[in-house]
Amino acid sequence: MKNILHLISSIQGVTSYSIKLGEAIVEQIQNKYPESRVETLNLVDMEIPHLTPEVLHAFFIPDDQLTEAERKSVHLSNNLVKQLFAADIIVIGAPLINFTIPSSLKAWIDHITRAGITFGYGENGPIGLVTGKKVYVAMSSGGIYSEGPGKANDFVAPYLKAFLGFLGMTDFTVFRAEGLKVPGVKDYAFDKAINSIEID
Repeated sequence: MKNILHLISSIQGVTSYSIKLGEAIVEQIQNKYPESRVETLNLVDMEIPHLTPEVLHAFFIPDDQLTEAERKSVHLSNNLVKQLFAADIIVIGAPLINFTIPSSLKAWIDHITRAGITFGYGENGPIGLVTGKKVYVAMSSGGIYSEGPGKANDFVAPYLKAFLGFLGMTDFTVFRAEGLKVPGVKDYAFDKAINSIEID
């Protein structure tokens, strides 16, 4: 049995290609691992707040020294970290918006990046502490960013690969629904994305 964490970050709702692609990835994972459990986090609906100075400060206070107010301020972050560690497979819906990820996904990232918990420092630099995970990214974009002139403007896949690798998640695969607004490409772009899905 696998625990699957499916993150949704699109504001497009039922019309979202990243959500549809993410759901297709989850379905194929479940086909491979029939006893799997899925936990879906809609980061948009959750309205995860951006970090505040107070929350960031509380991240660095030992748990047994937190005030009640500080404990409440890190409660959401602690829960998100717990969900992350509990997952075996993570599916991240990541539409490219203005060349990068949605702010809801960035807010999630900020809340799970915890020194001494999800990463640490050794003599040779940072050490990722979130290991043994498989990550699939369901990326969607109106243009084509996997190759050609648009590749230099893809700050989604390279960023997520770098960030997740920093936390120890190096088993990373991106499936792209791209060219969704490009004439001559858009008519088959999503089907091509679905057909590209292969679960390791």
